[in-house]
Amino acid sequence: MVGNGLLAFAVIIVVVLFVYISMKMQQDKKSERNYVETYVVTLEKGFVGDSLSLFVNDSLVMNSLIKAEPALVEIKRFAKQSALMIVDNRTQKVSTFDLSEKGGKYRFEKEDGAIKQLAQE
Repeated sequence: MVGNGLLAFAVIIVVVLFVYISMKMQQDKKSERNYVETYVVTLEKGFVGDSLSLFVNDSLVMNSLIKAEPALVEIKRFAKQSALMIVDNRTQKVSTFDLSEKGGKYRFEKEDGAIKQLAQE
């Protein structure tokens, strides 16, 4: 009788273990979601000679001196929600813009030291 109780207990432990592993695998698959959308960021006017860093969320996507306009950067979407930060490396001034979940083309110009977003195409 004791042997049957131990066997039943072992079966329950194995079932619980397999359920836990399957749930963990499903959660890992959800967190590795791939997105097909892209963001195209165009720095159109007023940026020549500036040293800029572009961040999407907390990821650096560009850090360079702008030598010609328009400067174009294409970024593949990698998060559910995204924000673009444009940092002027000389002044450390940060400009932040929300990015759509559908991707898109974003155009910017710099006028009097301020970065403005132009209408989307």
